[in-house]
Formats: sequence, structure tokens, C-alpha cells
Amino acid sequence: MATPPRRPTNPFAAAEAAFKPVKKPAAALIREPSTAPNVRELVSIRIDRAVLDHFQEDGPGWQDRINDALRQWVAAKR
Repeated sequence: MATPPRRPTNPFAAAEAAFKPVKKPAAALIREPSTAPNVRELVSIRIDRAVLDHFQEDGPGWQDRINDALRQWVAAKR
């Protein structure tokens, strides 16, 4: 039995296959706000070490304390 040739039989088809047009990336999903009140969302933020130490020095619950401080700040701005 003969071995198949190393080169494709149709070089034009091989070149077309190698340079297919790039598909457009899917559009980013727009996240709608949750409808339930007071639902917390998992986020990642960067905070200065001194600020983090301040909220963590009283032990567990530091994330709630940060949330409360931010909520007070937002209420004061309104």
C-alpha cells in the first residue's frame, strides 16, 4: 500500500484552511442588578494594607464592618 503524500493534494484548499477568518468574540454579557433587596455580591477590590489592618484588628466580621462603613458613606452622600 502506498503512503499518502506529505503535501496536501490541493495547496489552495490547505492555504484557505490555514487562514480562515477569525470569528468575532461574543459580546460581553451585561449584568443586570439583582431584584432581591440587600443581596450581597462577591467582588474583589484592592485595599491599602493599613485600611485592611484597621478593619481586621477587631477579629471576624471585618468584611461586614467595611460594608457598614461604605453604606454610611453612601448614605451621607445622598
